[in-house]
Amino acid sequence: MNQNNNFVLSERSKNNLKGVDERLVKIVEQAIKETPLDFAVTEGLRSPQRQKQLVSEGKSQTLKSKHLTGHAVDLAAIVDGKISWDKPYYFQLAEVMKKVAADQNVKIRWGGDFKSFFDGPHFELM
Repeated sequence: MNQNNNFVLSERSKNNLKGVDERLVKIVEQAIKETPLDFAVTEGLRSPQRQKQLVSEGKSQTLKSKHLTGHAVDLAAIVDGKISWDKPYYFQLAEVMKKVAADQNVKIRWGGDFKSFFDGPHFELM
């Protein structure tokens, strides 16, 4: 992977990691150093109210999300300084996140591998 990208987590991304399991935080912190694609952490720990809102909006399909316990994060690809939701970028992010997790001996699951629906931004501890 590209180790000379000069990408760093923004203060907002760091704030969005508060309350997230330390193993997942370490994976994200290493992934930003190795990724060929910049990204932001859009969500980490969620309140039950936020989760209910996302389910009602159709943006989540469960009230038992691992976000509620700090065991999941959502990442957004940043392309040309803007967030992009184009699927190919999330396959790139997943490759880096999975590699870093394996390097750190931590099992994660990517939302892009879900059978029920594609959730490219989502990564969770198993």
